[in-house]
Amino acid sequence: MNESHQRARGTDRSATRRAELIAIGRKLFADTSYDALSMDEIAQHAGVAKGLIYYYFTSKRGYYLAIIEDSVGDLVDRAATAGDLAPVDRVHRTIDGYLRYAEHHQAAYRTIVTGGVGFDTQVQAVRDGVRAVMIETIAQGVYGRPELPQLARMALLGWLCSVEGITLDWIGHQEVERSTVRALLVRTLGETLRVIEEFEPSYPAPPRP
Repeated sequence: MNESHQRARGTDRSATRRAELIAIGRKLFADTSYDALSMDEIAQHAGVAKGLIYYYFTSKRGYYLAIIEDSVGDLVDRAATAGDLAPVDRVHRTIDGYLRYAEHHQAAYRTIVTGGVGFDTQVQAVRDGVRAVMIETIAQGVYGRPELPQLARMALLGWLCSVEGITLDWIGHQEVERSTVRALLVRTLGETLRVIEEFEPSYPAPPRP
């Protein structure tokens, strides 16, 4: 085996090990806050030396950010997997995927939405990225294109911020069925789209169901 193949195998093993540590961290932080786990506890749960985590992620914060970024990818994937469904069904699927993620990954969702530990600009940048992708996903589902004029984007951002608040309250109390929350969010989205149409006639809202 030549040197380039050895390097490639080493890179693959390193990437696999890093992914394994992120998967373990996602389970640990799924319902546990950042401050509640020490690096010693994380290493013990992972069954590795603490130094290995530092090797791959530099610090506890670096490890946590890697977990959040991985979780964001999962959230976006779940929300965006609507295939070739009709626009209304696509929006339902997007919102349902979003709620399912929040329901089953509550601590990670709270971190993504609220900005993480203190005023963490990196986590907030991740959150802003999620918002941008979600708005593009909704726009693609409703209008068939992700581009939006500024006013329409602002209106959908306002709706999405309300989605975040409703979702946080929902996972905090668990007193309402997910299907009911989804119906509420779909209804309020419909109203937002009709307001957008008033200001931007070239972006018509879908007909009422």
